[in-house]
Amino acid sequence: MMRRDNSTAANTRIVGQVIGGEFGRVAIRQKAGIEMEIGDILVLEEKDYNILLMVFDLQYASQMDDKMHEMISGVSLEEDSSGNVQFYEPNLVNYVIAHVKPLVRVKKGGSPADGEPVSTMTKTLPPFTSKLRSIEEEDLKFLDGGKDGLFVGRIRSGSEVKNVEVRLPINKIFTHHVLISATTGRGKSNLVKSMLWHVLESRAHVGILVLDAHDEYYSGFVGGSSMGGSSMGVGRRDAGPGQRPYGLRDHPDAVRKVAYYSVARDKRLPGTRTLLINIQSVKPDHFDGVVDFSEAQRGAIHTYYNRYKEQWIRNLMTINTTDTDGSREEGTDDKRSKKFSASTLNIIRRKLEMVLGLYNGPDNTLRAGNTIFDVDDRGGLTIREITDMIERGQIVVLDTSHLHSETELVVGNIIASELLNRYKRYKITGELRHKPVTSIVIEEAPRVIGADVLKSGNSNIYATIAREGRKFKVGLTAITQLSSVIPRSILANMNTKIILGNELKQERMALIDSASQDLSDDDKNIASLNIGEAIITSVFVPFAMPVKIPLFEDVAASAARHKRHTNSVRVFG
Repeated sequence: MMRRDNSTAANTRIVGQVIGGEFGRVAIRQKAGIEMEIGDILVLEEKDYNILLMVFDLQYASQMDDKMHEMISGVSLEEDSSGNVQFYEPNLVNYVIAHVKPLVRVKKGGSPADGEPVSTMTKTLPPFTSKLRSIEEEDLKFLDGGKDGLFVGRIRSGSEVKNVEVRLPINKIFTHHVLISATTGRGKSNLVKSMLWHVLESRAHVGILVLDAHDEYYSGFVGGSSMGGSSMGVGRRDAGPGQRPYGLRDHPDAVRKVAYYSVARDKRLPGTRTLLINIQSVKPDHFDGVVDFSEAQRGAIHTYYNRYKEQWIRNLMTINTTDTDGSREEGTDDKRSKKFSASTLNIIRRKLEMVLGLYNGPDNTLRAGNTIFDVDDRGGLTIREITDMIERGQIVVLDTSHLHSETELVVGNIIASELLNRYKRYKITGELRHKPVTSIVIEEAPRVIGADVLKSGNSNIYATIAREGRKFKVGLTAITQLSSVIPRSILANMNTKIILGNELKQERMALIDSASQDLSDDDKNIASLNIGEAIITSVFVPFAMPVKIPLFEDVAASAARHKRHTNSVRVFG
């Protein structure tokens, strides 16, 4: 029998040896005493380059057949209660086979300044019987996202977190769209808050609109409660006595870079702006993908808009109609106008009443029943004000936690449409190159880009942005639990996907099928991700990167401590 020599330091770094397999599925015998994990990154060293490989499957192997194992286990269980039954040379007889796939080939000592790529795709098999070692931080120096890159987390090998930052090109990822996917409680909200915080830290100018359905990103509270972070308390730590959860308002530059709008009057925070929109800002297209209108109803709406422009809602809601033979519309002398039945107009009115909170008073005057849409003179500049701030590279957070889901989406549609149309005009005039990139953060994304919403070609502004927004520097950051209900044509346009844990097979396959890298063998890897662990697949990274997302409370608390320390410094003359 060959004896193992553990005397050399180099040998202690070895974790396994190539024993067979095929391209994309190489078999590695695990060294005794080593415990590999799904997601571990291994290194094969060659003279001029290293090959990085990832473990995606583990299985037992033995030099004995199954019948012998069954007999020995029977003796151990039934006859020898002391457990003294042992294998001869157990480390040689029984072992673990790890299946690995190549990630990237990295040139040793290379740098981008050489003119040659530091990392390339691997197209060869590793030499037979070659030995692999665990990855070290030195092996990951080629991952240079630049100081202005968006910090997302740190490289993770299995469960071990390396002190190597993952930074993504901030201008590119937002215009090419981002998808954040996970089941409930895996840290989606924590990730989004951390990303927004680091957008504020970056020197790059990025304008972002956040539709905050739970009022957690700015204030740190969820739906007005004292629980910060995502649902079930994931991605947070309980605040101590006298403390509160952290939010974007705690960033040192929040006053200058963050604007917060809310309709809630019972929990106003310092600096809160009133979210009030005049109904004259609402156009028929703003209901696309939100309110289901029939062809006849849609025709009536567009007719009223073409005739009355900004006053179309007021006139549609207040002009009297009588449903008679041939239908009759009072209040107009335009004989060329199309006649619509009273039943069609009444259905439209009921839907507008529900979504916009409007109703007719006793004197047949239009009145507002909620706190967001105004029928008089207030709120006429809100949309322009918000769009201006996004264009200046600020983050605008809309607290929509008090709004009906459809009302929230209409508000988002209004702002997104204005933003895209404005940037389209800049494209024509040549001003676009001087404008910051922008992105719209939308939770529960299938509400606006789900297959059932976009059926029969019923597109909306979010689908339009997903398909063509990158040409105009307008991107979409979609957060979802259900990637499988988003059409593949849209998923394919989301060029950066941050995948957190997901136990649902159907959802994992939807992500795998639309990933920028080959994740066909990562089904078990995704299913085994713990809270805060993620895989980033993007056209802007050399391989699908396993990362550990920082806890947002730690990020914000560190900044708060630094701020207190800075403010405490005194200079005496």
